[in-house]
Amino acid sequence: MIVEPKVWGFICTTAHPTGCAAHVREQIRAVRQTGGQSARGTKRALIIGASTGYGLAARITAAFGYGAETLGVFFEKPGRGARTASAGWYNAAAFAAEAEAAGLRHWSLNGDAFSDAARARAIEIILHDMGGPVDLVIYSLAAPARRMPDTGTLAQTALKPIGRAFRGRTIDTDRDCLTELVLEPASEQEISDTVVVMGGDDWARWMHALKDAGALAADATTVAFSYLGPEITRPIYRDGTIGRAKAHLEQTAAALRASGVDARIAVLKSIVTQASAAIPLIPLYLSLVFKVMKEQGLHEGALEQQQRLFRDFLYRADGAPATLDEAGRLRLDERELGENVQQACQTLWPGITDDTLMSLTDYAGYKQDFLRLFGFGFAGVDYAAEVETQITIAGCTNV
Repeated sequence: MIVEPKVWGFICTTAHPTGCAAHVREQIRAVRQTGGQSARGTKRALIIGASTGYGLAARITAAFGYGAETLGVFFEKPGRGARTASAGWYNAAAFAAEAEAAGLRHWSLNGDAFSDAARARAIEIILHDMGGPVDLVIYSLAAPARRMPDTGTLAQTALKPIGRAFRGRTIDTDRDCLTELVLEPASEQEISDTVVVMGGDDWARWMHALKDAGALAADATTVAFSYLGPEITRPIYRDGTIGRAKAHLEQTAAALRASGVDARIAVLKSIVTQASAAIPLIPLYLSLVFKVMKEQGLHEGALEQQQRLFRDFLYRADGAPATLDEAGRLRLDERELGENVQQACQTLWPGITDDTLMSLTDYAGYKQDFLRLFGFGFAGVDYAAEVETQITIAGCTNV
């Protein structure tokens, strides 16, 4: 079938298999061209949330930068009938094909990462199929809801402010214009549910299960990804429900370290992801900060951030320990939150109107990055040609 982008707001309901494969290959080429990775890198890595964004970039970096065996866990939909698979499914299929061609050992697990069944199957793969316990666990889940394994109840994420209503602006991505945004404060239940979904409880369950089963190496490191953001996004992010969940993630890291697990939070810069596109206000801020950072030569995508995380923090060639901030976090957002970048953003922010949206921001770049998430907009891909949309993932187990 011929696949075209069908976008509604922050959702694209189609994905292009050839374009997604091109995106994966582009990232692999970038890792290989960088070269010179430290021999101290991971040998066996588990990536929870491995099919898109930062999780996919981490898996590519571990495998093609360090030659690691990887187990990727994700929850994606295959193509059926006239419906394409999800972008993450095509990404995982492309990663598997490239890993096979490169002689890299890999396993994939498609299922609800919040479930006990997924944890049990991942542990079985590590103990019986991989060459030994994993020495790196990347936790990169972003989900709208979580089915609790103990009770079966469903908790749902609410992207809202806390304490008082928020009034501001965001981008209507359907009409390419600004729109007024009014968000009422979250209820206590909504706050609690967001922490349940996006906080550290599931991360802790994974780490304790791996350790108890002997699937975690004695010197293993685990990293969960987070974001703080600037003053512009504070009401929605840092001081909102998702910020409360991220605070719980940090508390979980401290508790894991107290239990003997080397657990760290990596605070990353903002990028376009399927999750960030859904957060009110964030698309407008991303469009602005991308323009400023590109002009200052500081912009990074998911892959560049993961390469820097591995090279400069987790596996330094000189063997030195990673530099931490006062809260014990790995900070890769320092360029975004630098004074020069944020001062420029604060100066430009009030002047953004429908008439200045394209000139004062990089909204065009934001939209391009969004479409690339789903495999659209890649040079060399014939989007007018028919493509096979029902593709299998080599080495993938469903649970």
